[in-house]
Amino acid sequence: MSRTVTGTGATPLSDVGTVRWYRPDESLPETTDAGTPEEERANFEDAKETAREEIEAERERTRDLVGEDEAGVFDAHLQFLADPQIEASVEDGIDDGLAATAAVREAFADPITQFESMDGMMAERADDLRDVRNRLVRILTGSERIDLSALPAGTILLAERLTPSDTAQLDPSRVSGFATVEGGRTSHAAIFARSLGIPAVVGAGAGIEDIQEGTEVVIDGNAGEVIVDPDEAVRADAASGRDVEIHTDAVETTDGVSIEVAANVGTPAEIESAVEHGADGIGLFRTEFLFLNRGSPPSEDEQYEAIAETLSAFPDGRVVVRTLDIGGDKPIPYLDQAPEENPFLGERGIRRSLDSDADLFRTQLRALMRAAASEHGDGLSVMFPLVSTVDELDRALEAVDEVAADLEEADVEWARPEFGVMIETPSAVFMAEELATRVDFFSIGTNDLTQYVMATSRENDRISYLHDPRHPAVLRAIHRIVQVGHEHDCWVGMCGEMAGDPSLLKLLVGLGLDELSMSAITIPDVKAGVAATSQADAATLASDALAATTISDITQLLNQ
Repeated sequence: MSRTVTGTGATPLSDVGTVRWYRPDESLPETTDAGTPEEERANFEDAKETAREEIEAERERTRDLVGEDEAGVFDAHLQFLADPQIEASVEDGIDDGLAATAAVREAFADPITQFESMDGMMAERADDLRDVRNRLVRILTGSERIDLSALPAGTILLAERLTPSDTAQLDPSRVSGFATVEGGRTSHAAIFARSLGIPAVVGAGAGIEDIQEGTEVVIDGNAGEVIVDPDEAVRADAASGRDVEIHTDAVETTDGVSIEVAANVGTPAEIESAVEHGADGIGLFRTEFLFLNRGSPPSEDEQYEAIAETLSAFPDGRVVVRTLDIGGDKPIPYLDQAPEENPFLGERGIRRSLDSDADLFRTQLRALMRAAASEHGDGLSVMFPLVSTVDELDRALEAVDEVAADLEEADVEWARPEFGVMIETPSAVFMAEELATRVDFFSIGTNDLTQYVMATSRENDRISYLHDPRHPAVLRAIHRIVQVGHEHDCWVGMCGEMAGDPSLLKLLVGLGLDELSMSAITIPDVKAGVAATSQADAATLASDALAATTISDITQLLNQ
């Protein structure tokens, strides 16, 4: 008899398949005989080197298949692998007569427990530690790794949890979906699922633990449901859930208001996915990926070619390129980045471009202004990240003028693209009128804007109720930006996660956004949603939401 287990939907996809359980801990031997301390230390050092090579290879594969942001999780794995406290704990265990395998298990036990006691993304660090621990144990014991890349076609993978290295192996052509007992929408497994286009439900709890291997189930990543022994109608609906209708044309609301639906990209692979999912253009081109996994910055020509190639992928669309945004959670090893107690409130974004990275900024501006003169360069827009003051914007635009003069003097072909500001700080909201007189557009980064408006970390589940863009303060900030932008002939877009949330689409349409930019996989649903929405009705909803004073009131309005 059919039954349904509810969790958190991670992807707007569904499919049907046959269950296979993944229990990696059961495949690892518990103990090995100890040799001499010298032998065990040598074994540990050899295992670390092998693990490092594996992690680096997986990082590169993930970067190519999924994206630079997602691949960055393996940097944390490398840090844990070389953590001096963990290394010292392993050494102590070996000196006490333990085999390297047992010493590794003991050394990782307390850190894993500590992270598990935390909330949000910090709790998910426990999965990263497990990943590194299991890798070392597997190498030390000579155990074979379970190859998740070779699962039978039509597999629905069930697991207590999936680590980054687990999820990065999954082949979307073989895996019809997965569900986990643990995890949330911001877990690595959920993020990878969205990037890979795999239906997924996370945090389904104990309700999936008694599903037997070989059982037919449906994974509905939209509803967040695992349907066990589905009937024929449910199977048919789920099977069609992979066949997403792609809308390649621009869309407008039922009452004729056009809204651009674009993609956020950070790798060449994501550009291809954006085209395949019907993106009108690129609403956020993260240039950081050009600077990563290398020993020195990319040249002007390398940057020019990457941008010109992206423009050619959208010959009739707009490509919004964000200038280099490092600092915070985006370190680049070969740049001088001093440790900061709170990097999100430190030297990042335009602050570095106007100071320590001024030469890199000018080189990037040269590449961008040359690309604006290329075959499809009239579609190029450039935005500056984390602008907090009018002075920062003025200095950035002065750099643009100076670069233009240099190009002119050198007789290099160039053009001036649109310039805009990424609105991420409360100060930018308050100074919106002054900023709008200087630029062509605003793009709202709701992840950071929510974090700064609500004074809350998106990594802390204890106060996750505050890190929610539906809060009245955040909605009113968005409304002000749209209002001021339009008053000064600036178009206004949104490139934060809020833009791709189907449950908030009508509200965003009502607030008057001209453009929404998101992960490619959500574009078809958002385009379909825009085409089914009345802007007049949406404006009424937005007006009611802006008048509300609590998030519960706004949630109730959205649920209606």
